[in-house]
Amino acid sequence: MTRLHINTPLIESLSINKELDANIWLKIEALQPCGSFKARGIGYACKKYITDGAKELISSSGGNAGLAVAYSGRRLGVPVTVVVPKTTKKRAIDLIELEGAEVIVIGENWDEAHLHAMELKKNNVAYIHPFDDPNIWEGHASIIDEISSAGITPDALVLSVGGGGLLCGVVKGMNRNNWKDVPILAVETKGADSLYAATLAKKHIGIDSINSIATSLGAKKVAKRAFELLNEHQIINHIVTDKDAINGCYRFLEDHRILVEPACGASLSAVYNGCDFLKDKQNVVVIVCGGVGVTMSQLEEWRQIVT
Repeated sequence: MTRLHINTPLIESLSINKELDANIWLKIEALQPCGSFKARGIGYACKKYITDGAKELISSSGGNAGLAVAYSGRRLGVPVTVVVPKTTKKRAIDLIELEGAEVIVIGENWDEAHLHAMELKKNNVAYIHPFDDPNIWEGHASIIDEISSAGITPDALVLSVGGGGLLCGVVKGMNRNNWKDVPILAVETKGADSLYAATLAKKHIGIDSINSIATSLGAKKVAKRAFELLNEHQIINHIVTDKDAINGCYRFLEDHRILVEPACGASLSAVYNGCDFLKDKQNVVVIVCGGVGVTMSQLEEWRQIVT
């Protein structure tokens, strides 16, 4: 069956290396056909459900997951409906529609869009959750397979956390590549820090609202499996500001000529700013998760807001 994601480049960043006395490796998921790592897990899940008999796909998304479902549906020849909240950027909606999917805009946040999408589900229609599905985690795990195949075993891995789907997939990939001792720096923006809230409470709780421009990290509660992993793997919480995330986007654009969302800039900023946890590490891998809900004008607008 059609392969929906590509093996992405793993490059060493000499410009970021200046900030830390370490080798910084970037897994450039922003180059996936639909602009983010979501191509892996969402693509895997879509193929699985269609193989099992689904004739149509429905998704709820703040942008990236919906685009990945729309892209997968087009490639696999099935109709797609994507429900997005009102906070979704016009660029993301345009890209989803360009893939041939129907877009429904409803709700003030992803949680409300999710509930509406669930109401639309019927026989022979598969609902593709943006992050809470073992099939999605299996697809995301391939990121670690590729890094391992390149001969790199890091002392730490840095990634952004929204709903926790990437985190779940990365840990799955680490376990099967014997990387159980490699710690993960889990980066969130202040105001979208649902994993950190659960960590502090030692309970699978969420936050009341999303107050961050990094709307791709805007899940008020992480997947239960992501919370469980806090007791199974060394996961270090790290919170950055929206300003940090925006600055990470700009610095990465200057250094590597690739435009990414603030949700991705958050992880990059942790490395650019020399997070204390990383200062004794020799090899650090950063998952550059990508994101499509951003343009240069949108990035500049955000910078005006946070300064």
